[in-house]
Order: sequence, then C-alpha cells, then structure tokens
Amino acid sequence: MIDLAQHDKDEYVKLQELAEKEGLSEKYLEGILGALVRGKLLAGARGKAGGYKLDCDPAECSVWQILSLVETSVAPVACLDDEKNSCDRADICATLPVWKELSSLIKNYLDSVKLDQFLRNVPKNKGKVPAGKSWNCGL
Repeated sequence: MIDLAQHDKDEYVKLQELAEKEGLSEKYLEGILGALVRGKLLAGARGKAGGYKLDCDPAECSVWQILSLVETSVAPVACLDDEKNSCDRADICATLPVWKELSSLIKNYLDSVKLDQFLRNVPKNKGKVPAGKSWNCGL
C-alpha cells in the first residue's frame, strides 16, 4: 500500500514489480491485492498496461481498514475474533473486559493512523534498496 501510494494516482503498477520489491511470491501477493480491490482500497486492471493502483485517499485510508481486509483477525485473543463472542465462558470470564478494552484501543489507534503518515517516513534513497528488500515492513 505504501509503495502504491507513492505512485501517480492514475499509474498502475505491475504485480511482478510489487512482488519483487516486497520479496513475496506473485501468487501470495495477488491474494492480498485481490482482497484490497474487493474492499475498494485498490483498483486492478488487466492487460499489458494493467496492474494495481491506489483507489483511496492516503489521508483517509487507515491502517485498520487495510488490516481488516487482509488479516483473518487482529484481535488480541481468539474469543474476540468474531463480532459475537462465541466463547461458552464469556459470561464468567474475569479477563474478557481487559481483552475487549485492549481490542478497542488497538482498533481505535490503527483507525487513527492513515496511509499518508507512512509516506513521510519513506527513506530519501528508496531507489537504492536491493532487489528483494523493502524499506516498507508489512503495509
């Protein structure tokens, strides 16, 4: 997402280029990018001039939006993985309120962090990153 946010808003970036920069397989990255397209944060185009481009405003796109599309869960404990806590001990769990509060803090914080904040941290020598290496650690 950070890499795509650095490109011109109308420029499609090839899957192969993104995979190479991030050191990921094309198949794996295609699954992630597909989820982001379905979530309307990216646009994808087929063909010779195709690829992926950002389809959201980096100043409005939050880390929470991104993670909620590509991660199975960001909950601190398994019992909070789904909307309806299906744990059979939820009504007697002494730690559940703490986990719920932590989950809420995580969500609120990640929702407050926008994609454009990362663009300010991109190293000035970004073009000199060796193949298969990335100055971007996971987003």
